[in-house]
Amino acid sequence: MGAVMLQGTGSDVGKSVLVAGICRLLTNRGMTVRPFKPQNMSNNAAVTPEGGEIGRAQALQALACRVAPHVDMNPVLLKPQSDKSAQVIVHGKVHDTGDASYFRDQKKPLLDAVLASYHRLSAEADIVVVEGAGSPAEINLRAGDIANMGFARAANIPVVLIGDIDRGGVIASIVGTKAVIDNEDAAMIRGFLINKFRGDVSLFDDGYTAIEQRTGWKGLGVIPWLPMIHKLPAEDAVVLQQSEEATDATIEIAVPMLSRIANFDDFDPLRLEPQVQLHMVPPGEPIPASASLIIIPGTKATIADLKFLRAQGWDIDIVAHVRRGGHVLGICGGYQMLGQTIADPDGIEGAAETVDGLALLPVNTVLTPSKTLTNIAGKSIADDRQFSGYEIHVGDTHVQTGDSGSTVMLRLDDGREDGRVSSDGRISGCYIHGLFDAAEQRQAWLARLGVSSNGDEQGVIVDNALDELAAALEKVVDMDRLLAIAEEAG
Repeated sequence: MGAVMLQGTGSDVGKSVLVAGICRLLTNRGMTVRPFKPQNMSNNAAVTPEGGEIGRAQALQALACRVAPHVDMNPVLLKPQSDKSAQVIVHGKVHDTGDASYFRDQKKPLLDAVLASYHRLSAEADIVVVEGAGSPAEINLRAGDIANMGFARAANIPVVLIGDIDRGGVIASIVGTKAVIDNEDAAMIRGFLINKFRGDVSLFDDGYTAIEQRTGWKGLGVIPWLPMIHKLPAEDAVVLQQSEEATDATIEIAVPMLSRIANFDDFDPLRLEPQVQLHMVPPGEPIPASASLIIIPGTKATIADLKFLRAQGWDIDIVAHVRRGGHVLGICGGYQMLGQTIADPDGIEGAAETVDGLALLPVNTVLTPSKTLTNIAGKSIADDRQFSGYEIHVGDTHVQTGDSGSTVMLRLDDGREDGRVSSDGRISGCYIHGLFDAAEQRQAWLARLGVSSNGDEQGVIVDNALDELAAALEKVVDMDRLLAIAEEAG
């Protein structure tokens, strides 16, 4: 059948979700489908069964195909750890750390790794649905590109361009893309899709025709605003500032938005709880005194984000919250921050240094070069409730000598123990991401805060939403045309 690549006129136009929806649609038709993203930049990572890491969007797309995620689905993952550098993950493992010049210099070996993964996937699939990154119109980055046209041309894969009408200027963004990219890149584009349309679609008929006439590309449909998307995990942190308010909420859970926040889909199950108002607290805003629970999230740069947290005054807010009798949970890097000290003797995250933690749990952390990557399940010790999730972190955390008050939080199925709980049960921390996905674990947490849970399993919610998304796309996307384009792949 071949392959088709969805590129966007910009970031956050809906590429990840549309790839997931098309993957589920074609899988439901009985095809063998595989998702692929040559290069992703995200601190939201998933752990694969073979012990590698890929972007969580590709893990969702694998779920849409009803297959296990694999490192070949996202062979190059860039995890920003400062404004100018990123950790480079190749085929699921840490490869290097680089800046912008590094990626230009390493284009050939990285492209080779990308093509090797793509060819392995295409050998086992009827069709590969590929997701681009950013926009092909970023012509200043074209020379080192392996994520958009650099890959499409190397693999000879036809492209469908996505425009986001909700942000405005969709005609200019699509026609403008044609105007600025070179002719050979433009020749790879076979059609376009309009995404996130609200209202009467007939009002856009003239605009749709104008795009076709000015670009020579065939329109494949106008996709309406799809409400089920809010049930799917988001990849880009920009959505954290777009949380919907729960109208019947009785408690508030606050999550400070760290500068390198990672794996924030940990909180999606809480966002869907009708009695919970999930408040993602942006920089410059205090953590509200009305919160029942503060969760310090994971981060790609623990020490830098601990300093960032203090710069916002959030450490003061957290201490005041504890004095009022509030609950605090730290996940992964947030767990490390709750301890007494964090040491980075080898300069894993930057300068070699040791910093004081928030001193709310009697633990100390040493950052180490090796990274823990594993899917895991177990039970919380206090209430014997099941959970399943994953670990993705650097560093070892140990209980401080002489501690006699805290207790272990989790017992893992592999025999290990993880996390600590303060003697009064109000301060907790662990390394496990995905803790709230399991209904019974989430029920226990909310019960401590005095509210009940909807009891829904997050996995079921997401899977049902993918089927709803596929059914919606079936109605509005010219799938016959899309499959014909895919057959052109060489």
